[in-house]
Amino acid sequence: MIDKTQHPFRKKWGQNFLTDKNILRKIVRTILPQPGDSILEIGPGEGVLTEKILPEVKEMAAVEIDPILIDHLMNRSDLDNLKIIQGDILLQNIVDLPISNPVRIIGNIPYNITSPIIFWLIKQLDYWTDAFIMMQKEMAERLTATVGTKAYGRLTVIAGAYLETNYCFTISPEVFIPRPKVKSAIIYFRKIDQPFVEDDHYFKFRKIVTAAFNQRRKMLNNSLKSWEFSEKVKEKIDFTRRPETLSIEEFSALV
Repeated sequence: MIDKTQHPFRKKWGQNFLTDKNILRKIVRTILPQPGDSILEIGPGEGVLTEKILPEVKEMAAVEIDPILIDHLMNRSDLDNLKIIQGDILLQNIVDLPISNPVRIIGNIPYNITSPIIFWLIKQLDYWTDAFIMMQKEMAERLTATVGTKAYGRLTVIAGAYLETNYCFTISPEVFIPRPKVKSAIIYFRKIDQPFVEDDHYFKFRKIVTAAFNQRRKMLNNSLKSWEFSEKVKEKIDFTRRPETLSIEEFSALV
Protein backbone atom coordinates (compact mmCIF):
# COMPACT_ATOMS: atom_id res chain seq x y z
CA MET A 1 0.00 0.00 0.00
CA ILE A 2 1.05 3.60 -0.63
CA ASP A 3 1.46 5.91 2.36
CA LYS A 4 -1.31 8.51 2.44
CA THR A 5 -1.55 12.01 3.81
CA GLN A 6 -4.56 13.06 5.83
CA HIS A 7 -6.23 14.82 2.93
CA PRO A 8 -9.99 15.34 3.23
CA PHE A 9 -11.66 13.68 0.26
CA ARG A 10 -13.77 16.10 -1.78
CA LYS A 11 -16.85 14.34 -3.11
CA LYS A 12 -17.65 17.29 -5.39
CA TRP A 13 -14.38 16.64 -7.25
CA GLY A 14 -14.84 12.87 -7.39
CA GLN A 15 -11.61 12.14 -5.54
CA ASN A 16 -10.52 8.50 -5.29
CA PHE A 17 -6.81 8.02 -4.58
CA LEU A 18 -4.90 4.98 -5.83
CA THR A 19 -3.19 3.05 -3.01
CA ASP A 20 -1.87 -0.12 -4.65
CA LYS A 21 1.79 -0.10 -5.70
CA ASN A 22 1.38 -3.04 -8.09
CA ILE A 23 -1.40 -1.31 -10.01
CA LEU A 24 0.66 1.87 -10.04
CA ARG A 25 3.61 0.02 -11.59
CA LYS A 26 1.29 -1.56 -14.14
CA ILE A 27 -0.01 1.88 -15.15
CA VAL A 28 3.56 3.16 -15.61
CA ARG A 29 4.45 0.13 -17.75
CA THR A 30 1.34 0.76 -19.84
CA ILE A 31 2.15 4.45 -20.36
CA LEU A 32 5.81 3.61 -21.08
CA PRO A 33 7.22 7.12 -20.51
CA GLN A 34 10.17 8.09 -22.72
CA PRO A 35 13.06 10.56 -22.12
CA GLY A 36 11.79 12.94 -24.81
CA ASP A 37 8.20 13.03 -23.59
CA SER A 38 6.26 16.11 -22.51
CA ILE A 39 3.60 14.78 -20.13
CA LEU A 40 0.43 16.54 -19.04
CA GLU A 41 -1.25 14.97 -16.03
CA ILE A 42 -4.90 15.65 -15.25
CA GLY A 43 -5.67 15.45 -11.53
CA PRO A 44 -2.35 14.32 -10.02
CA GLY A 45 -3.88 14.07 -6.54
CA GLU A 46 -1.09 13.44 -4.05
CA GLY A 47 1.39 12.68 -6.82
CA VAL A 48 1.74 8.90 -6.50
CA LEU A 49 1.83 8.45 -10.28
CA THR A 50 3.54 11.79 -10.88
CA GLU A 51 6.59 10.80 -8.84
CA LYS A 52 7.08 7.71 -11.01
CA ILE A 53 6.69 9.48 -14.35
CA LEU A 54 8.51 12.79 -13.72
CA PRO A 55 12.10 11.39 -13.52
CA GLU A 56 11.62 9.45 -16.77
CA VAL A 57 10.56 12.30 -19.08
CA LYS A 58 11.80 15.60 -20.51
CA GLU A 59 9.14 17.69 -18.77
CA MET A 60 5.85 17.32 -16.99
CA ALA A 61 2.95 19.60 -16.07
CA ALA A 62 -0.01 18.79 -13.84
CA VAL A 63 -3.41 20.46 -13.60
CA GLU A 64 -5.10 20.09 -10.20
CA ILE A 65 -8.28 21.80 -9.01
CA ASP A 66 -7.94 21.16 -5.25
CA PRO A 67 -5.94 23.93 -3.50
CA ILE A 68 -5.02 21.60 -0.62
CA LEU A 69 -3.47 19.15 -3.05
CA ILE A 70 -1.72 22.01 -4.83
CA ASP A 71 0.00 22.91 -1.55
CA HIS A 72 0.90 19.27 -0.96
CA LEU A 73 2.46 18.91 -4.41
CA MET A 74 4.36 22.19 -4.15
CA ASN A 75 5.85 21.16 -0.82
CA ARG A 76 7.26 17.90 -2.15
CA SER A 77 10.97 18.31 -2.88
CA ASP A 78 10.96 15.33 -5.26
CA LEU A 79 8.50 17.20 -7.50
CA ASP A 80 10.52 20.41 -7.83
CA ASN A 81 10.65 20.08 -11.61
CA LEU A 82 6.90 19.58 -11.94
CA LYS A 83 4.99 22.51 -13.45
CA ILE A 84 1.85 22.78 -11.33
CA ILE A 85 -1.28 24.56 -12.52
CA GLN A 86 -4.27 25.09 -10.25
CA GLY A 87 -7.55 25.02 -12.10
CA ASP A 88 -10.23 23.06 -13.92
CA ILE A 89 -8.76 21.10 -16.84
CA LEU A 90 -11.90 21.75 -18.88
CA LEU A 91 -11.06 25.46 -18.82
CA GLN A 92 -7.47 24.98 -19.95
CA ASN A 93 -6.00 25.13 -23.44
CA ILE A 94 -2.93 22.95 -23.82
CA VAL A 95 -1.22 25.54 -26.02
CA ASP A 96 -1.39 28.03 -23.11
CA LEU A 97 0.15 25.70 -20.52
CA PRO A 98 3.86 25.97 -19.52
CA ILE A 99 4.89 22.87 -21.44
CA SER A 100 5.94 22.02 -24.98
CA ASN A 101 3.32 20.48 -27.22
CA PRO A 102 2.22 18.08 -28.48
CA VAL A 103 1.96 16.43 -25.08
CA ARG A 104 1.14 12.94 -23.92
CA ILE A 105 -1.78 13.01 -21.47
CA ILE A 106 -2.37 10.88 -18.39
CA GLY A 107 -5.05 11.19 -15.77
CA ASN A 108 -7.26 9.66 -13.11
CA ILE A 109 -10.27 11.87 -13.73
CA PRO A 110 -13.50 12.42 -11.77
CA TYR A 111 -15.90 9.93 -13.30
CA ASN A 112 -18.73 12.47 -13.50
CA ILE A 113 -16.80 14.55 -16.06
CA THR A 114 -15.62 11.73 -18.32
CA SER A 115 -17.77 12.81 -21.27
CA PRO A 116 -16.67 16.47 -21.04
CA ILE A 117 -13.04 15.28 -20.87
CA ILE A 118 -13.50 13.28 -24.08
CA PHE A 119 -14.98 16.31 -25.83
CA TRP A 120 -12.11 18.43 -24.45
CA LEU A 121 -9.61 15.98 -25.94
CA ILE A 122 -11.31 16.27 -29.32
CA LYS A 123 -11.19 20.07 -29.21
CA GLN A 124 -7.49 19.94 -28.25
CA LEU A 125 -6.53 17.46 -30.99
CA ASP A 126 -3.70 19.53 -32.42
CA TYR A 127 -1.80 19.64 -29.15
CA TRP A 128 -1.50 16.03 -27.94
CA THR A 129 -0.38 12.69 -29.36
CA ASP A 130 -1.89 10.06 -27.08
CA ALA A 131 -3.68 9.78 -23.74
CA PHE A 132 -4.15 7.24 -20.95
CA ILE A 133 -7.27 8.01 -18.95
CA MET A 134 -8.64 6.13 -15.94
CA MET A 135 -12.43 6.06 -15.90
CA GLN A 136 -15.44 4.07 -14.80
CA LYS A 137 -15.41 0.59 -16.39
CA GLU A 138 -18.93 1.05 -17.79
CA MET A 139 -17.84 4.21 -19.59
CA ALA A 140 -14.72 2.48 -20.91
CA GLU A 141 -16.90 -0.29 -22.34
CA ARG A 142 -19.12 2.29 -24.04
CA LEU A 143 -16.13 3.99 -25.65
CA THR A 144 -14.81 0.72 -27.05
CA ALA A 145 -18.19 -0.82 -27.95
CA THR A 146 -18.88 -2.29 -31.38
CA VAL A 147 -21.81 -1.31 -33.57
CA GLY A 148 -25.04 -3.15 -32.81
CA THR A 149 -24.28 -3.78 -29.13
CA LYS A 150 -26.10 -2.34 -26.12
CA ALA A 151 -23.06 -0.32 -25.05
CA TYR A 152 -22.70 1.30 -28.48
CA GLY A 153 -24.02 4.86 -28.30
CA ARG A 154 -23.50 8.57 -28.59
CA LEU A 155 -20.08 8.67 -26.95
CA THR A 156 -18.82 5.67 -28.94
CA VAL A 157 -19.68 7.41 -32.20
CA ILE A 158 -18.52 10.94 -31.38
CA ALA A 159 -15.22 9.80 -29.89
CA GLY A 160 -14.69 7.19 -32.60
CA ALA A 161 -14.97 9.79 -35.36
CA TYR A 162 -11.72 11.35 -34.12
CA LEU A 163 -10.01 8.91 -31.76
CA GLU A 164 -8.78 5.35 -31.72
CA THR A 165 -9.72 3.86 -28.35
CA ASN A 166 -8.23 0.76 -26.73
CA TYR A 167 -9.24 -0.88 -23.45
CA CYS A 168 -6.04 -1.50 -21.47
CA PHE A 169 -7.11 -3.19 -18.23
CA THR A 170 -9.66 -3.22 -15.40
CA ILE A 171 -8.96 -1.89 -11.89
CA SER A 172 -10.76 -3.11 -8.76
CA PRO A 173 -12.47 -0.65 -6.36
CA GLU A 174 -10.41 -2.14 -3.50
CA VAL A 175 -7.23 -0.30 -4.56
CA PHE A 176 -8.68 3.19 -3.96
CA ILE A 177 -9.32 5.38 -0.94
CA PRO A 178 -12.18 6.14 -0.61
CA ARG A 179 -13.41 3.01 -2.36
CA PRO A 180 -15.66 3.74 -5.35
CA LYS A 181 -18.80 1.69 -5.90
CA VAL A 182 -17.74 0.69 -9.42
CA LYS A 183 -14.80 -0.88 -11.21
CA SER A 184 -12.41 1.34 -13.13
CA ALA A 185 -10.43 0.91 -16.34
CA ILE A 186 -7.58 2.49 -18.25
CA ILE A 187 -8.40 3.58 -21.80
CA TYR A 188 -5.74 4.46 -24.37
CA PHE A 189 -6.60 7.19 -26.87
CA ARG A 190 -4.75 7.97 -30.06
CA LYS A 191 -5.70 10.45 -32.75
CA ILE A 192 -6.74 8.73 -35.95
CA ASP A 193 -4.87 9.92 -39.03
CA GLN A 194 -7.97 10.89 -41.01
CA PRO A 195 -10.95 11.89 -38.81
CA PHE A 196 -14.35 10.85 -40.15
CA VAL A 197 -15.68 14.39 -39.64
CA GLU A 198 -14.03 17.71 -40.53
CA ASP A 199 -13.41 20.14 -37.66
CA ASP A 200 -15.91 22.69 -38.93
CA HIS A 201 -18.67 20.05 -38.94
CA TYR A 202 -17.95 18.80 -35.41
CA PHE A 203 -20.80 20.55 -33.60
CA LYS A 204 -23.38 19.61 -36.22
CA PHE A 205 -22.17 16.01 -36.12
CA ARG A 206 -22.41 15.96 -32.33
CA LYS A 207 -25.98 17.31 -32.40
CA ILE A 208 -27.11 14.77 -34.99
CA VAL A 209 -25.60 11.83 -33.11
CA THR A 210 -27.06 13.06 -29.82
CA ALA A 211 -30.53 13.46 -31.34
CA ALA A 212 -30.38 9.96 -32.82
CA PHE A 213 -29.36 8.25 -29.58
CA ASN A 214 -31.77 10.27 -27.43
CA GLN A 215 -34.39 8.02 -29.01
CA ARG A 216 -32.27 4.98 -29.72
CA ARG A 217 -35.22 2.58 -30.06
CA LYS A 218 -36.79 4.70 -32.79
CA MET A 219 -35.94 4.68 -36.47
CA LEU A 220 -33.82 7.54 -37.78
CA ASN A 221 -36.71 8.98 -39.80
CA ASN A 222 -38.43 9.63 -36.43
CA SER A 223 -35.51 10.62 -34.19
CA LEU A 224 -34.01 12.90 -36.88
CA LYS A 225 -37.24 14.21 -38.38
CA SER A 226 -36.34 17.81 -37.46
CA TRP A 227 -33.18 17.61 -39.60
CA GLU A 228 -33.02 18.08 -43.34
CA PHE A 229 -30.80 15.77 -45.37
CA SER A 230 -29.91 15.82 -49.04
CA GLU A 231 -31.23 13.22 -51.46
CA LYS A 232 -27.66 11.96 -51.80
CA VAL A 233 -27.55 11.22 -48.05
CA LYS A 234 -30.98 9.57 -48.16
CA GLU A 235 -29.80 7.30 -50.95
CA LYS A 236 -26.77 6.28 -48.92
CA ILE A 237 -28.43 5.81 -45.51
CA ASP A 238 -31.61 3.83 -44.85
CA PHE A 239 -33.56 6.03 -42.40
CA THR A 240 -35.76 3.12 -41.29
CA ARG A 241 -32.73 1.82 -39.34
CA ARG A 242 -32.14 2.41 -35.65
CA PRO A 243 -29.08 4.43 -34.56
CA GLU A 244 -27.21 1.55 -32.92
CA THR A 245 -27.02 -0.19 -36.32
CA LEU A 246 -25.12 2.64 -38.02
CA SER A 247 -21.34 2.57 -38.13
CA ILE A 248 -19.29 5.64 -37.27
CA GLU A 249 -18.58 6.09 -40.97
CA GLU A 250 -22.31 6.01 -41.75
CA PHE A 251 -23.05 8.58 -39.05
CA SER A 252 -20.36 10.83 -40.49
CA ALA A 253 -22.18 10.70 -43.85
CA LEU A 254 -25.15 12.48 -42.23
CA VAL A 255 -23.20 15.71 -41.78
